[in-house]
Amino acid sequence: MGVHAGRFTAQAEGDFVVFLIGMRFNKPWKVHKWWPVATAMPRMLRVIDQHPELGCLGYHQWIGRTTILVQYWRSFEDLDHFARDSDLPHLEPWRRFNRAVRSSGDVGIWHETFKVRAGEYEAVYGNMPAFGLAAATDHVPVGQVAHSAAARIGATEADEPVVQPY
Repeated sequence: MGVHAGRFTAQAEGDFVVFLIGMRFNKPWKVHKWWPVATAMPRMLRVIDQHPELGCLGYHQWIGRTTILVQYWRSFEDLDHFARDSDLPHLEPWRRFNRAVRSSGDVGIWHETFKVRAGEYEAVYGNMPAFGLAAATDHVPVGQVAHSAAARIGATEADEPVVQPY
């Protein structure tokens, strides 16, 4: 990933969904409890990489005691379909998790889902590789969309250039 000098933003067509999901190793020494949960995600990511028609636009993952995976989806319906379709790799690991560790407290899982309406988001990347929403959609110079955060998020129609800290 090469660094793009200057200020860039994301330009997404239409509405989209941001899905945050993660796991926490509450008892790291109980590998037999968290290992099946941890190893289920790479298979899911391979499937969404191989099948863009499922609707996942892109993702980024960080791993630590509490993991986080940020995904961008075309729609909530696409995300929900991926989660519930028995032919896709999410439903069965979810069922196994519920049977094995849901009430033990040995491993925690979490997720948050946000529906974002077209034009009601703001993103800026200064001297960064294409990242986040811009890597999942279109990575464009700030001035191509709007110069201010307020204009990019739709809070104002005024688009006067502003001095940014970077």
